[in-house]
Amino acid sequence: QAAPRPRACHGWQVPMKSGSLSYVLPCNRLPVQLMSQVRVYTSNGQKKDLGSEDTNGSARGETLQKAETGQDTTNAGQKQSSPKQPIQVKVKAVLKKREYGPKYTQNNFITGVRAINEFCLKSSDLDQLRKIKRRSPHDDTETFTVYLRSDVEAKSLEVWGSPEALARERKRRKEAEIKYRENLFRNQRLLWEYKEFFGNTKPRSSTAAMFFKGPGKVVMVAICINGLNFFFKLLAWVYTGSASMFSEAIHSLADTCNQALLALGISQSARTPDPSHPYGFTNMRYIASLISGVGIFMMGAGLSWYHGIIGLLHPHPVESLLWAYCILAGSLVSEGATLLVAINEIRRSARAKGLSFYQYVVQSRDPSTNVVLLEDAAAVLSVAVAATCMGLTSVTGNPYYDSVGSLGVGTLLGTVSAFLIYTNTEALLGRSIEPEQLQRLTELLESDPVVRAIHDVKATDMGMSKVRFKAEVDFDGRVVTRSYLEKQDIEQLLQEIQQVKTLEELEAFMLKHGENIIDTLGAEVDRLEKDLKQRNPDVRHVDLEIL
Repeated sequence: QAAPRPRACHGWQVPMKSGSLSYVLPCNRLPVQLMSQVRVYTSNGQKKDLGSEDTNGSARGETLQKAETGQDTTNAGQKQSSPKQPIQVKVKAVLKKREYGPKYTQNNFITGVRAINEFCLKSSDLDQLRKIKRRSPHDDTETFTVYLRSDVEAKSLEVWGSPEALARERKRRKEAEIKYRENLFRNQRLLWEYKEFFGNTKPRSSTAAMFFKGPGKVVMVAICINGLNFFFKLLAWVYTGSASMFSEAIHSLADTCNQALLALGISQSARTPDPSHPYGFTNMRYIASLISGVGIFMMGAGLSWYHGIIGLLHPHPVESLLWAYCILAGSLVSEGATLLVAINEIRRSARAKGLSFYQYVVQSRDPSTNVVLLEDAAAVLSVAVAATCMGLTSVTGNPYYDSVGSLGVGTLLGTVSAFLIYTNTEALLGRSIEPEQLQRLTELLESDPVVRAIHDVKATDMGMSKVRFKAEVDFDGRVVTRSYLEKQDIEQLLQEIQQVKTLEELEAFMLKHGENIIDTLGAEVDRLEKDLKQRNPDVRHVDLEIL
């Protein structure tokens, strides 16, 4: 590669490679001084020389000079080369990468409950282990105690003797748990025998209190009134044989059954969250309202249409309608009273949320009250339709008007059921909150100095004024680090920096303060989540993911 050429040399000519270094040698007119050495540092401070290039570089330089002698003779008249310019290669110390493998749990923390359950230990066994205080993920506590997983594993092997013995104990406990679940019914009977004891010690349930205020009160009033209306309308239909009266009786029966279903949904929504349902059971109200809408369509609208069509195909004379008018008048008063109760409740709730009456109903903020409102509104209108058609039948003697009234009541109930099905389905699918509210949450995050930008924002209405907020947050690392430094003794920190002389000391220094900075970042995330919940009571669950 260094063969002489009949032309002048300008620039780099000869590529060379030594060890892990690649470089290009100039021609003989540029004398070269190569001084490079590659060292690989491990985390233990050991270093390895991959080879010195001083002697090799000199030898190769001499070889080149000998190979270029002929070229120097033929080009004696050319201009002398430039002065010697030694080339130096900088050395970069690199910390050797540590391989952790596909599974590494030596530095993991676990709680005492997990240590007892997963490693079959007792609480007395944990007293002998190192206790570490960490930031609590719960709002009600600031710190909680955890244990190093490696210590727990070592203690479990000390207690049980071998991994095989520990596996057998886990298997035995698993079988005992399965057996307990199989005998759950028998255990519940035993608990029922001691109900007096548990009744004195357990806190009183608040489920019954839900039916004395708010939506529960509206539903209970509607159940009582619609039950009585069904009974009296049924008697009027038996006495008169009117198709419109039959539709009204079926309507009241459907309302009573649906509102009983709403009461069940309200009681189930008050259940506390469990491991299978970590976000609770608030959607039970929407499920009950959805089933109620389907029930209105099938029982109310379907039977009314059926009876009206039968009346058109096979008309028969209607008896005296005096009692029917009296019962319809009583039904109008009772249904109107229930409707007023539902309207007042919705107005109060809408005012508390800062919404209009229409927005509160359309957004289905309270599905139970919405069902009562729409059912009673449909009941009042259907009473007016039924009374009008029965009056036309009694005046003209034509029974077709009565059958048309039954079809009108069925159509009205079908419209109400379709609206209920649509609104409750939208709520169960998880719709987004209002754009104005989402903008307020976004501005609150972006106005914080620790946040650079937020992306992929999602805010879902979980039902019953509960919002789940999720966002990807780009944090400003400089602000987080400054927040950490403000809590440190700067003079002591400076002394620690000045004492760093070796690679091991540098690694220990960086690991110590790096972990503390990560904890500071976690504290900033907790602070932001707490601010969002305090300034927006509807936000119950906040998930901020770090970019």
